[in-house]
Amino acid sequence: MLALGIQAGAQSKLFKLGQAVEVHTAILQELNRSYVDSLPVERMNTAGINAMLETLDPYTIYVPEEENENFEMMIGKTYGGIGAIIYKPSKEVPVMINEPYANSPAARGGLQCGDEILEIDGHTTIGLTAAESSDKMKGKPGTQVTFHVRKVRSGEIKDITITREKIHIPDIEYASLLDGTKTGYIRIGGFTEGLGADFRGRVRDLKKQGMDKLVIDLRGNGGGLMNEAVNIVSTFVPKGSLVVSSKGNALVGEQQFKTSMDPIDLTIPVIVMVDSGSASASEIVSGALQDLDRATIMGTRTFGKGLVQSIRPLPYNGQLKVTSAKYYTPSGRCVQAIDYSHRNEDGSVGHIPDSLTHEFKTARGRIVRDGGGITPDVKIEGKEYSRLVYSLVVNGVVEQYAMEYVKAHESIPAAKDFHFSDFDSFVEFAKGKEFDYRSSARTYFDQMKKQLEKDDLASAMREQLAAMEKALEMDKETFLRMKKDEIIPFIEREIAIRYWFQEGGVDVDIRYDAALRTALASPMI
Repeated sequence: MLALGIQAGAQSKLFKLGQAVEVHTAILQELNRSYVDSLPVERMNTAGINAMLETLDPYTIYVPEEENENFEMMIGKTYGGIGAIIYKPSKEVPVMINEPYANSPAARGGLQCGDEILEIDGHTTIGLTAAESSDKMKGKPGTQVTFHVRKVRSGEIKDITITREKIHIPDIEYASLLDGTKTGYIRIGGFTEGLGADFRGRVRDLKKQGMDKLVIDLRGNGGGLMNEAVNIVSTFVPKGSLVVSSKGNALVGEQQFKTSMDPIDLTIPVIVMVDSGSASASEIVSGALQDLDRATIMGTRTFGKGLVQSIRPLPYNGQLKVTSAKYYTPSGRCVQAIDYSHRNEDGSVGHIPDSLTHEFKTARGRIVRDGGGITPDVKIEGKEYSRLVYSLVVNGVVEQYAMEYVKAHESIPAAKDFHFSDFDSFVEFAKGKEFDYRSSARTYFDQMKKQLEKDDLASAMREQLAAMEKALEMDKETFLRMKKDEIIPFIEREIAIRYWFQEGGVDVDIRYDAALRTALASPMI
């Protein structure tokens, strides 16, 4: 009877699926026969598919053939090209090298921040968008591309020919002993193919340098491949340890993922730093190491994405990234948030009352809870920045200033020793740029004033509103100088990157990272 029931249920699902396909096809055919204008079939089809998938979850998406290259870049951080970030504010100016990657074909070929690319393979870059310029730079690994370049400081115009390579943006952004300590620090930015092997190699190198404690920084890491998360965990736990299990529908079933490699170190103290931007594979690593009592998790609660995505081929070279399962930590917790509605503005898990969660136990019997994300063992709040700083960064003001700084300075000290001291020049530069420099208080005031006007209350409160507006009024220069201490770390980071690549930027980050200092001073579990 049970078998018959399952068979009947499967037949019912197939009937409903067939019915839906038949109705969809019939509607298209009837529109094609009867609609007054010609049908934009391709646009209709894409819009219909996207609307259908949006009813499921935010991560199941359709990728048509023309978007495959961008999709591969998104999931694998790999493309064929020269390895550089470009800057092109408008079509009317040449494209400029913003930041070459360390040891990239661009860096080895002599391209540096501030160099203007006048032509690409004989085609002018004036009139092109940034995306069009990027497309001309990209290409099949092994092919060559010739740039007509105006060098940043000398003004010399020369041709530089570079052989394209397969560019993989590394997941490990930094791996070193922290200054004056034997504490290793590894920052991971993603989970793409090969991360696990790279990570294990970095751990071995740090151990040779005398490392006696390790910090793994997963803050802001949105995740990636599950198997690479398993490989990270395998570094610190016995071979054969359960790291994560996934449960799908009746066809997909349940799978368990255990470590298959020998550990490198079973006793070294490990801290894993997380925040609301740590998601997916980051949560697998932090959740497993927490459940196995192998690391102390510090920071704020993670994002809460406990869904497994699989890539399925579709006709006409399209792809479907489909949510095929939910994953569970070794204690049995599901990291996925209870629903998609209880979310913060950044998409991370909102407040979930304990009454809606369940208790689970770690290997040593400590109580941990589900409900969405991984709750740290030690809570450490990250630094909050003013609205002005966000505006400067988002509008590219700091980035543009760093590029101007490079034009005037041939070199700077090592990133760890570099300190920016010409804030007056930054203020003068920023004053001439367009960005919203209102304080948070002023934006709330403006919103309140509009609402009072809608409610016909503004006229009755004219004097009070005028007094409050005057108190909140602040010119751009005054506000910039008031927030000097907040702004300088961002300037130093952007400048350091132009001379010492991304690793130099992390050196600056570490100098100002109060949460990291708190973590290092906190007792471990």
